[in-house]
Formats: sequence, C-alpha cells, structure tokens
Amino acid sequence: MKTPLSPSLRRLISRVAFLAAITVAGFVDGAETTGPLLLVANKGDHTLGLIDPLAGKQIAAIAEDGITGHEVIASPDGQRAFVPIYGNSGVGGKGTDGRLIRVIDLARKEIVGMIDLGKGLRPHCAMIGPKNGQLYVTTELAESVTVIDPVTLKITGFIPTGQPQSHMLAITRDGRRGYTANVGPGSVSVLDLENEKLISVIPVAKHIQRIALSADDKLAFTSDQAEPRIAVIDTATNKVASWIKLPGIGFSTAATPDGRWLLVAIPGKNQVAVIDLHSMEVSQVLTLPRAPQEVLMRPDGMGAYVSCDSSRQVALIDLKKMAVTQLISAGAGADGLAWAAAK
Repeated sequence: MKTPLSPSLRRLISRVAFLAAITVAGFVDGAETTGPLLLVANKGDHTLGLIDPLAGKQIAAIAEDGITGHEVIASPDGQRAFVPIYGNSGVGGKGTDGRLIRVIDLARKEIVGMIDLGKGLRPHCAMIGPKNGQLYVTTELAESVTVIDPVTLKITGFIPTGQPQSHMLAITRDGRRGYTANVGPGSVSVLDLENEKLISVIPVAKHIQRIALSADDKLAFTSDQAEPRIAVIDTATNKVASWIKLPGIGFSTAATPDGRWLLVAIPGKNQVAVIDLHSMEVSQVLTLPRAPQEVLMRPDGMGAYVSCDSSRQVALIDLKKMAVTQLISAGAGADGLAWAAAK
C-alpha cells in the first residue's frame, strides 16, 4: 500500500513540475531566459522585443528610453544585445540624429551600458566580425563604419565608405570584407575590414536598399528602389554582373545557408519572393502580413524569420515547405532582427 503524500509535499511537487515545464518552454517569467532568443527592434514602441522561438511568443519588451533603434545584433555568446539608436527619421530624411548604441543584458532584460559616438551620426546597422569579434556599426552622417570593442565598449576605428547614407552592412564569412548599401547615391562601398580602408565604390542604381551576401560570399545582392529588380554583384570583380526581375520593389534580402535560395521582402505587395540562385529567377511568391521588412535566416537553416512592420508580427517561413508556418506577435513597427544563442 502506497503512503499518501501530504498536501504540502503535493504542492511542492506541483510547483517543481510547473517550473520545469515553463523552463523547457524557454523562459521563466521574471527570471533569466534559457535557450535561444529571436530579437526584434520594435521601432514604433521604442523597445527591443525578446521572442522565445520555441514557444512562438514575445516574452519581454525592453524600453530604449523613448528613442528609436531600427536594428540589433547579439554578442557571440548570446548574453548581450547592441541596439544603435538611429533617431526619429527615415534614411536621408529630417529628424533627430542618434548618437548612442544601447547595450542590453538579455538575461536581466535591461540596459546595462551605452556607447556614445560623441555626436549625432545616425548609427544604424550593427554587425559582429565573425573572426575578430569586433562590433561594426554604420554611421551614416560620418560616411563611415565605426569599429567598437564590444567588451570595453570603446571606439577603436573608423572605416570610410566614401558615400553618404551608408545604411546597411554585410560582412564576409572570413571577416575580411564589408559591403555597405548607400541608399541615396544608389551605390555599394567595398571595405577592407582588416586594414580599415575603402577599396571601391560600385554604382548600382538611382537609389538602393539593403544588402546581403550569398552563402559562398561570391555574390552580393541589393534592391533597386526605382525598378522591381535585384542587382547581383560579383564580389571578385566588384561590378554588377546581372539583374533579377521581381514582382514588386524589393527591400531586404537573405540567402539560405545551402546556397540555393534568396528570399526578398517586397513591402509594397506584402510578399516575399523566393529566388532560385541556380536559374537566377523568381521561383515562387509567398504572401505575408503587411509591410515585410527584414529577413533573417535561422542558424540551423530550417527556417527564415521576416519582420512585418505594419502588422506587429514576425513570420516564420519553413524553408523545406517554402511556406509561412507561424505568425508571432511582436511590437509596433517590428523591423530589425537578430538571433541570440548562448554558447
């Protein structure tokens, strides 16, 4: 005959089971987050959203002191996030000129540091060097990329882009080259990250937006803002090699890790175009919530996340099915995305 459990012991067992269940789901309310996180810059809410990708929900929103950050990147150990505070304007438009980069502790869910650029430079896209671990941030009004030590939070250098409105940055897997999308001039700057110097400027179109590299770094892609097409840049020659027609004006792009597909957000049509990189043509078009913005590949290559600005959502695309399989509620103006995974 089994000895009956006391009420207090039953309550303790139930409490332990409850905590275990929500920890497996990826979070404990009010405590440190476990497992990977999807970060989203909710520029309309002036917050950094923390999304549990396993549970498919935003579990926290960290205030950015009422100033807008459009983009975000996580430290390689997944412990911190860096959010450049751009200001309250669009690229090239009138408004405030941000000068700060917020440093956020993801476990504590609070701002723990600040990088002050000294004056308003509209810092925008942040990337981590894959080899040297340095933090690279586009600083539009200085026509440069600023180099920062992410441990000491000290500025260590500036790389000139030779062009205004250097908005986004892509870095090769070996960490040697950087490519900026210069929106207003419609050009791409090629940077030597090791020697911190400008290599060349590639004319592309009247205006462009965003930039991404192929899985082998042999191609760079940027979206023409006057015609529905993508420029394909040969990184060996630093010239536009070809164009790919789109069903609408493209925005951000991301290539799948296997090198087969390129996903292109088309905000004006609420679509993502899937380009076959073998044929260099659009293979299919997916319908998404309003105003898809940034495309981020999951590290496992199984899915891609797309922030949808006007719908306060992030869509998950299953890369095997090539279909939207999940919609995650985020904040207003969901924009920049980053993956944070503890190592």
